[in-house]
Amino acid sequence: MDGFVASFQNNFIDDSRYMYLVQGLGMTLLITFFAAILGILLGFLVAIIRSTYEKTGKMKLPNSICVLYLTVIRGTPAMVQLLIMYYVIFASANIGKPIVAILSFGINSGAYVAEIVRSGIMSIDSGQLEAGRSLGFSYAQTMWYVIMPQAFKNVLPALANEFIVLLKETSICGYIGLMDLTRGGDIIRSRTYEAFMPLIAVALIYLILVVFLSSLVRKLERRLRASER
Repeated sequence: MDGFVASFQNNFIDDSRYMYLVQGLGMTLLITFFAAILGILLGFLVAIIRSTYEKTGKMKLPNSICVLYLTVIRGTPAMVQLLIMYYVIFASANIGKPIVAILSFGINSGAYVAEIVRSGIMSIDSGQLEAGRSLGFSYAQTMWYVIMPQAFKNVLPALANEFIVLLKETSICGYIGLMDLTRGGDIIRSRTYEAFMPLIAVALIYLILVVFLSSLVRKLERRLRASER
């Protein structure tokens, strides 16, 4: 017991080393939040373009660009994309590391959000689209007022789960020298030469965040099911 207390003191209390975890957690949540917003916006745009092409045959060129985007992003590791974004695309630009990380993870998440939303749009019966057009709505109005609300409701739990995945993916930010939660634990390890305590602390923080978000997703799913009755 004395050894555990001494290790805890050495890793977290001495020199206020716990602040590395606090600061890293703040950066992780910041990147996750803004990357999720970017991913949702980009994903919905791509999903609308792709579903429009599949339903009407229009927007052939934008659809081809979207397919290329999905193929490249979903076919390459997120870590490689982050490194390319930092060391290649923005190598000569004076852009902060958090912005690079937000762009990289947002673009990555957008590809997965796009397929989630597209599947939700395509799951809506085609009769809904025809009904909207028969009421005098344009295609865009029908998509906005009729199709999208139903699709969004269907895919909301899956979108929430994508947010959880995104939170865990940000743990690779340390590869570009960004002070995220994982990097904070690694800095403590390098100062104390003890790996167990700081890494377990990082894992527990991630676990608590994921459990909390998962409970919110379950509550959301129950409310959606209750509203359908």
